[in-house]
Amino acid sequence: MSKVNDFLTEAGVFFLATVDGDQPKLRPLGAHFEIDGKILFGVGDFKAVYRQMQANPKVEIVACKKDSHWLRYTGKAVFETDEKYEKAALEAAPHLKKIYNEETGHHMMMFHLEDATAVDIALMGEGENLL
Repeated sequence: MSKVNDFLTEAGVFFLATVDGDQPKLRPLGAHFEIDGKILFGVGDFKAVYRQMQANPKVEIVACKKDSHWLRYTGKAVFETDEKYEKAALEAAPHLKKIYNEETGHHMMMFHLEDATAVDIALMGEGENLL
């Protein structure tokens, strides 16, 4: 799992793909952290991406590094129920507390991927399994 986390950290920005009906949807993310043996990501409970993932939890994350390697991390999004994960995410990114707080009523819904595959792919080479 650490190899995937390190790849995402080096890439900086990565993209989360979901589906909305029969239409693919892609959006940039950057926040992630490794805790309890999982890589956690967060999305707002008020956003379409959260509703899309509730309807179809199969997602894919793609990240690219400057050395032309790219990561394909695919799996089933499983949302965490323990509030400690949201608290940890907001401590790691305090600027998000303006969006996710009691006043707004918004929550950052934390998820990890299960039944996942992660492949580091060189631009002109074979992929290396990271899990």
